[in-house]
Amino acid sequence: MNAVDTNVLIYVRDPRDSAKQQKAVRLTTGLSDGALLWQVACEFVAASRRLAPFGFTQPQAWLEVERLRELWKLVLPSENVLLRAERLTSEHHLSFWDAMIVAACVESGVTRFYTEDFDDSISQATGVEIVNPF
Repeated sequence: MNAVDTNVLIYVRDPRDSAKQQKAVRLTTGLSDGALLWQVACEFVAASRRLAPFGFTQPQAWLEVERLRELWKLVLPSENVLLRAERLTSEHHLSFWDAMIVAACVESGVTRFYTEDFDDSISQATGVEIVNPF
C-alpha cells in the first residue's frame, strides 16, 4: 500500500509553489493501492485553514477528505501504533506526531510513504520506503 503525508495533500491545493503543486497532483491522482492515514486526514483539515487566502475553505477540505476516502482505504490507528510510536520516539528521536504516522504505516501495511519530512534512516528501521516526491 502507498500513502502520502499531509504536506503532499496541502501542496495539491496550495498555488504558491506551482512545481510542487503539479508533482503533488500527479502523485495523488495516479496513486494506486492508496491509504489515507487517519492522522493525515485530520492534519489536512487543520492545516488547510492556511489556504483560506487562496480560496480553499474548510468545507472544501472536508469534501476533499471524503473524496480521498472513496479512492483510498481509510486507515485507523490501532493500539499497537502507540506502542510502536513510543519506540520510534526513543530509538530514532522522532517527534511524537512523526512517530505516530510512521507507526501507522508499519501497522497498516503501508510499504511506501510519500513525504518531504523524513530521511532514509526511518526506511531502514521500519521497512517503510520513504519517498520525497519533490
